[in-house]
Amino acid sequence: MRVLLRAILAGFGIRDVDGADSIRTATEQFSDIAYDLVLVDNHMATGSGLDFVRWVRSEDLSPNPYVPIIMISSYAERYRVKEAVNAGVDEFLVKPVKPMDVAKRIDSVTYHRRPFIKTEDYFGPCRRRRVDPTYSGPMRRSSDGVENEEDDFVFELE
Repeated sequence: MRVLLRAILAGFGIRDVDGADSIRTATEQFSDIAYDLVLVDNHMATGSGLDFVRWVRSEDLSPNPYVPIIMISSYAERYRVKEAVNAGVDEFLVKPVKPMDVAKRIDSVTYHRRPFIKTEDYFGPCRRRRVDPTYSGPMRRSSDGVENEEDDFVFELE
């Protein structure tokens, strides 16, 4: 999968790509290098890619908890996608991957990034994508944060 992704990314002109086959190697590399994007497979040789995502998003030692993360998985069951989203991934991509799908996900996390929120049990991109045209209220949940000019809700992070 890494060879295929490298070829796809090279086709887009992205040449500086690192790979890791374990969560330990991934966390070590991530701690040493300021990555612009992370593509992580849900199934890694030494565990779940979700463990790495959770580390990136919540670990105090994570150098960049805001890095865009695209999860790649062979499984597309709703509960698996929900688990990935709840771990803090920005986008989810189902195998077999196609170059156009990779391009769409990279475009999404680059040019259409969702705001980050922080709650007691979650830190990551806003999980709500759907805009309900029938809802006219200022807030979608009682714990919503500060309102910005575009009527989206953003939590102030310190």
